[in-house]
Amino acid sequence: MQGETGKKKRFDRDFKISTVKMVTDGGHKISEVARSLGIHANQIYSWKRKFSDSGEKAFPGKGHLTEISALRRKLREVEMERDILKKAVGIFSKPTDNGLNS
Repeated sequence: MQGETGKKKRFDRDFKISTVKMVTDGGHKISEVARSLGIHANQIYSWKRKFSDSGEKAFPGKGHLTEISALRRKLREVEMERDILKKAVGIFSKPTDNGLNS
């Protein structure tokens, strides 16, 4: 949705959740809520779908924070695996003294 200045309107998390709850808990029609708030009904349908899919984790903020946190978690796992492999290489590459040099 674009405003008069050509910039995309941004709505904060609380606004989105309260709008969805007006429809789900308040019993209002989406078209009525959209008209009263000055937004398109499709926007509310989208918010409602995201809220029903993710619950309280919906609308995390700017960007794809859930994606970023999943990638950070995966990065930590891969770094741990790398560190374990480095230690294993160090252990198995040490020369052993099994009495053959005597």
